[in-house]
Amino acid sequence: MKIYNSPEGIIIGNSNKFYLLGKLDWDEFVNQPNLHQKIKEKIASISPKAWDESKAMIPIGTQEIWAAGVTYMRSREARMEESKESGADVFYSKVYEAERPELFFKSTPYRASGPGDPVYIRRDSQWNVPEPELTLFVNKDGDIVGYTVGNDMSSRDIEGENPLYLPQAKCYDRAAAIGPCLWVPEQPIDPDTLIEMAIRRNGAKVFEGQISINQMKRKHKELVGFLTREMSFPKGVYLMTGTCLVPGDDFTLAEGDEIDITIEPIGTLTNPVTFKN
Repeated sequence: MKIYNSPEGIIIGNSNKFYLLGKLDWDEFVNQPNLHQKIKEKIASISPKAWDESKAMIPIGTQEIWAAGVTYMRSREARMEESKESGADVFYSKVYEAERPELFFKSTPYRASGPGDPVYIRRDSQWNVPEPELTLFVNKDGDIVGYTVGNDMSSRDIEGENPLYLPQAKCYDRAAAIGPCLWVPEQPIDPDTLIEMAIRRNGAKVFEGQISINQMKRKHKELVGFLTREMSFPKGVYLMTGTCLVPGDDFTLAEGDEIDITIEPIGTLTNPVTFKN
């Protein structure tokens, strides 16, 4: 089941059919117990309607977006490389092996982007990259009930200069994107699920790659356990689970680039790249 946020209200996508539920409260709807079953019951008495997925808006209400770092070996290597000159590379090696994961606040809803919305690159950074991530939706009770596609934009030179600059490298307007929907399956996501990313510049691909989420060192419930250990989220929370595809050290995003991140069976999140006005 896919939950879309749209100008018409909440739309349910199932087996290539769409069901309009109308102007329901997003926060209340996604925090219902037994969400998958509740959705099945709701659409059982509704006729499907034609709907254009390009109308999808960011699938969020008032939830915060958090992120986990250094959960894949490739991310560990990239973080160590970018911070080698500052001498901070040892911290990334340690956190990869440590019991406690790296968790950080990423975005409020009003700063985040949805499908088709622009993501920003910082003017005070020379090394900006997208970070495609499976993103969990954790309800108010701390249960993982859904998934979406996430882009954890990052200014690698700022973080590499000093790890204490992480909030500036990671948290700014339109530095986070999620979408195109919230996928609510009956069972947890298959560990062999692929994350794919393509970056286009002037119509030509300048980067493409894919990796399975089974390459992640941390378990999803492990990350959620640490996030919710001493902190409550009464409306639920989104948690980006770490970067698995990192462009080479000679790559940086440019204004006008377009980023496609695909995680089947969730869908594709597409965002153009620009600067903040």
